[in-house]
This record gives sequence, structure tokens and C-alpha cells, in this order.
Amino acid sequence: MRKTATTPSGGTIPAQPGPRDVTDATHRGPQAGAVPASDEDAVILGAGPSLGPGERATVRLRDAEPDEPPRYAPEWLELREGADAAARAHDLLDPLRIRLANLPGRAGGLVIHDVGCGTGSMGRWLAPHLDGAQHWILHDRDPYLLHFAAVACPRSAADGSRVTVETRRGDVGRLTPDALAGASLVTASALLDVLTREEVDTLAAACAGAGCPALLTLSVAGRVELTPSDPLDTEIAEAFNAHQRRSGLLGPDAITAAAEAFSAHGATVQVHPSPWRLGPGESALMAMWLRGWVGAAVEQRPELRERADRYLRERLAACEAGELRAVVHHSDLLALCRPTGGAS
Repeated sequence: MRKTATTPSGGTIPAQPGPRDVTDATHRGPQAGAVPASDEDAVILGAGPSLGPGERATVRLRDAEPDEPPRYAPEWLELREGADAAARAHDLLDPLRIRLANLPGRAGGLVIHDVGCGTGSMGRWLAPHLDGAQHWILHDRDPYLLHFAAVACPRSAADGSRVTVETRRGDVGRLTPDALAGASLVTASALLDVLTREEVDTLAAACAGAGCPALLTLSVAGRVELTPSDPLDTEIAEAFNAHQRRSGLLGPDAITAAAEAFSAHGATVQVHPSPWRLGPGESALMAMWLRGWVGAAVEQRPELRERADRYLRERLAACEAGELRAVVHHSDLLALCRPTGGAS
């Protein structure tokens, strides 16, 4: 976007849950998601290589007040959207469709909550895969991203039915069954790995209490395969994974923790791989990801810096030359919570 600055050195992308307020906003108009920018600690949920303990790299709006919290870069979310769409596990869609078709009140259309929606890539991917009228409720900490997400939300479902949208400013830390009353589905993308175990338990309890399924995609799995390989690959990966776990965040343990949490609430859980497969066609994304990946590893283990600087220069040169490929492993989770009201 024109008003955003370039990413910080290292290109890391990221954040922690902020304050627990929720504000409704209507959709489509410029005012969508509008909330006073002075709200303290206004950071968002989402995914990407971590920068510091419990936070993700962000950018500051050039015309923002000096004390305004930085915003999560829409450019990063846009850059990764194609890779995310290609990676998500399509095998989870059929069991989800079956459950949605049998939910009580389906005749009135689906109500879908997208938690930590960012610029709305999950809705743009999922809405066209589902039949029937849909009303999307987008949740995020950042009012600017909520506006982008609302404006870019699809307007029709797979069968041409209408899709509508509203925005709510808030985060997963205060999500309750009451907040999900009437929900048909909860979705999130690239979110679980930047939550704590307590926050994942809160999310699972809210979904179970509301009796709605959850489709949670693109959680980092802690495994990376680079071709050609380098002796430092494993050491960088281990340091990055340790960085992801700082300050109680789950990082690569998130998918296991989420499966356990939903299962403990009686849900049937399915997990499928959803790797990014990056090559010459994704060189811009791969370069930004590499900077974040290596930068977080060095922050975790400063003694790596000299070797990591050399490693990153060589990796970026190979990326620019079209000679580097990467498989960045993620996992998608579908939790089929027991519907309320006695439906099966």
C-alpha cells in the first residue's frame, strides 16, 4: 500500500494479541473497521516469521503519529496469498461441507467467523469453495486491515449465492461461546503458531461451546527443506523454532496443542499437511521469508550472526538466480465440534 513504509531490516513479519476490546463496524464503506488509531498496543494476530518475544514484525504508516503502534504490512499478506491458497489442504473441504450441510439453521445461510483475518485472504479462498448464502464476520486487531479485508471480500459463493461481510475489532484471547452464538464455522489462517496454549484452549472452548466446526490453516510445522541444501540449514531451522516458542507462544507445537485442545472438548479432529512449495516463480516471497527466517534465528542465537550473514547472502543470490527451491511445512486442522441442539 502507498502509505506503508518498507519492512524492517531482516524482513520479519509478525505480532501478538493486543488489548481485548471488540468494536462492530459495517462493511464496504471507507469507515469499515474504523477504530481510534490511538488505542494502545494495537497489534494484530496472524502469521509469519517472528521478530521478538511474542510479537511480529510490522511497518509504521508514514503519516502516523509518533506514538501510534506499528501496523502489520499488507504487502507481506498480499505477497504470501498465492502460496497460501496453493498450500491449503483441499482434502478437508469435503468433510467440512458435509458438516455444514447438516448444521441446524443452515437454511438461513452460513455465518462464518474469520479470526485474525488480516487482509481477508482466508475468505477470498474459502467463500468460493462453499455453496449457499454466507455472512462473514471478520475479526482483527488492526482497523486498517479490517477495512482492506471487508472491501476485498468475495460477493458470491460457489453457487452464486450472496456473500456479505462485517468487521469486529478484537482478538482470540477473549473469544467466548456467546461471541460465536449462531456461528456456522470459525476459520483462521497462519494464526495458531503465534498463540499461547491458553489462547488455543480458549479458542477450542469457544468453538465447542457454540457447537461450530473450526478450519484452522497454515500453522508452521517447524520443518524446512531447501534445495540445494547447505550445512547450516538445520542449525538455522532449530534456532528459528526456538525463537517461535519464546514468551510462551506455541510456534511449531501449535498444531499438536490445538488437536489436543479440540479433542478434549469432544471434537473430531483431522490434520493435513499444507506446505508452501516455493521456486523461481515465488522468488519475492522466498526472499522475504528467508530474511525473516534467518533474522529470527540470529536473534535467538546471536553467535550465529557471522555465519548466518554469509548464508543469507548466498541463499538470496541463489533465489535471485532462480536456483533455489524451498518447502516450508505447515499443517491445516479441521475440528468438527459436536453441534449444539442435538444435531449430529
